Amino acid sequence: MNKQEIIGRILDCGVVAVVRAEDREQAVRIAEACAEGGVAALEITFTVPGAEKIIEYLSQRYQNTSFLIGAGTVLDTETARVAILSGASYVVSPCFQEAMVRLCNRYAVPVMPGVTTMRDAVEALELGVDLIKLFPGEAFTPGIIKAFKGPLPQANFMPTGGVNLDNAAEWIKNGASAIGAGGSLTGPAKAGDYDGVRMLAKQFTERVREARACR
Repeated sequence: MNKQEIIGRILDCGVVAVVRAEDREQAVRIAEACAEGGVAALEITFTVPGAEKIIEYLSQRYQNTSFLIGAGTVLDTETARVAILSGASYVVSPCFQEAMVRLCNRYAVPVMPGVTTMRDAVEALELGVDLIKLFPGEAFTPGIIKAFKGPLPQANFMPTGGVNLDNAAEWIKNGASAIGAGGSLTGPAKAGDYDGVRMLAKQFTERVREARACR
């Protein structure tokens, strides 16, 4: 997929799974469960041991499917390049760094930098960011999306952190284009309950779809 197809796929589904697994096996099984549950994309965070190897394996495994494998918790340009070379379809960061955005643009890889201020959001748009991560989501209420989109109606926001089944619909109804869900989606994996992850993935995608129908 090219850059716009990747962004389109994420926006169409509206759910990105954030994975902080303990090891490769757990990450792979979470990915399987999320894909089966209908989630469009999954990001392997660089807090996971051997993250680049897991990204490489999963990217190859799902290369002929519509399930996207990205890299998360990318803190610098060096890690972003490692992620891209490992096959990541997109790069997600908890913060906004111009150098990282420019590097990803150079390779035509979607980048989703984290922002908390209007200034960072505007700068991200000026650099061509198609999907802006609002992080940490738990520091705000869903109404912050409506506040951002007042002066920036053209922007796509993806709140991450503190997003769960109870508030997912409110984020979408307030204008979020997608949501990032971590432990609230993948939590059952800690107990080896991958059927639970699959069910939650399905429920998250259903909440997003239902909320969009009500906007």
